[in-house]
Amino acid sequence: MNKALKWLPWVILAIVICFSWEWQKLHTSKLMNQSITSSEQAITDDKTSLKPDEPTVTSYRSAVKIAAPAVVNIFTTQKIKNQNRVLSNENGIREFFGNQLPNLKNKNENNLGSGVIVRADGYILTNNHVITQADQIIVALKDGRRAVAHVVGTDPDTDLAVIKIDLTNLPVMSFKLYGNEVGDVVLAIGNPFGVGQTVTQGIISALGRSDLGINTYEDFIQTDAAINPGNSGGALVDVNGQLIGLNTAIFSQSGGSLGIGFAIPAKVCQHVFESILKEGKVTRGWLGLSLVPTQYSDDVTQSHEGVEVASVLPSGPSAQAGIRSGDFILRVNGLVVSSASHLINYIALQSPGSSVKLEILRNTQPLTLMVIVGERQKKRSQSEYIPLPSR
Repeated sequence: MNKALKWLPWVILAIVICFSWEWQKLHTSKLMNQSITSSEQAITDDKTSLKPDEPTVTSYRSAVKIAAPAVVNIFTTQKIKNQNRVLSNENGIREFFGNQLPNLKNKNENNLGSGVIVRADGYILTNNHVITQADQIIVALKDGRRAVAHVVGTDPDTDLAVIKIDLTNLPVMSFKLYGNEVGDVVLAIGNPFGVGQTVTQGIISALGRSDLGINTYEDFIQTDAAINPGNSGGALVDVNGQLIGLNTAIFSQSGGSLGIGFAIPAKVCQHVFESILKEGKVTRGWLGLSLVPTQYSDDVTQSHEGVEVASVLPSGPSAQAGIRSGDFILRVNGLVVSSASHLINYIALQSPGSSVKLEILRNTQPLTLMVIVGERQKKRSQSEYIPLPSR
């Protein structure tokens, strides 16, 4: 008995050692599994952190497929009936011929431009300068069809025109009136230099460009998408293929694109289009006042928001509402007036007979006046700026 008790501690020690060894193996395995799981989670988290918020756009073909069929090429012919008069106005021509201008026969002049189909029954928007004085207008579609177009109406003040062709099953481009911002990707589609339909890509460089001396009413979208001669009247579209503007002009010293192009916004295009179809002309709102251009304002004027009223036409809408010379128009219908052009363009889009709320400042005192918008007549001055000498 004493002999058995003598070996008992050694047996217990062996059992403890074996149990400790097995427990260590089990614990080590558990720690390794946890480490692997943590590593996998870290890799997953790392991939998640590297994942962009939005997928990278590698192609705009879906937008082109939607928009391009509705963009047409426009060819016009025009008789040149008084060639001598044209030549005599060119510097150096008369001297070159020794004041004996040659007799030139009448000929047809082919002009190239673009347009956008905006209604399925054949109505097309283009620039007025593309079709003005044309003897014949030929429209060529992307699907190969051609048709002679007739002029429905024109609006030289915005350089827009509506023409119509008699074809069926026509593709149409929809307007996008709002939501465009600087930095948005845009595509310009047109017929530059007559080479055929071409798509270029860029961004919106600026909004609300005015005072450029291009049109009477200016509220341009500026873009760096390449626009060249022949793009006039073509489409400026967003990445969804919606019409945001009609390409109309470029800034260039060489005749080619320098990355500064201008498009008439869709909201202006739609207003002109609907007015021509409904009334045969473009009806514009009018306040009956003249505004001081910002560049001629003194330091006191420049310390205020808005624009200064230079004069008010007696018995006009503004005079009847109580607006006076020297007032500062700060807001119109809650919108901050950023320039004289901004106010003029905004009022031009309002229907005659409608009311607008003007927030003004008179001798440092704020006032709110309601003005019933009048209708601008052709005989009135095209601009509400007052001519002032440069300083």
